[in-house]
Amino acid sequence: MSLSEARFHDLVDATQQALEDLFDDSELDLDMENSAGVLTVKFDNGSTLIFSRQEPLRQLWLADRSGGFHFDYDEDSGKWVCEKSDELLGEMLERIVWERAGEKLDFDEI
Repeated sequence: MSLSEARFHDLVDATQQALEDLFDDSELDLDMENSAGVLTVKFDNGSTLIFSRQEPLRQLWLADRSGGFHFDYDEDSGKWVCEKSDELLGEMLERIVWERAGEKLDFDEI
């Protein structure tokens, strides 16, 4: 079943807000910008994560120096799942943030 446009935007908005809150509450030194549906997170070492919505595909995309990742929302689990690896967005972010910033953050709710 495909997500409606409104549901898709609500899910992405909620995910981006949860990410902003999580990063704000962390001890990490970073800058964030959320503009036109694109959330950019810049770490103090120059690493950047970019979260963008791809409306026609109803996907959330993550750009990182290790590559670009496309996530579909799984209604059953309530989680974003990478279309190629089946890795959950939260799992991937835990790994990436550890690699980029050396801090373990809890992304279980993402």
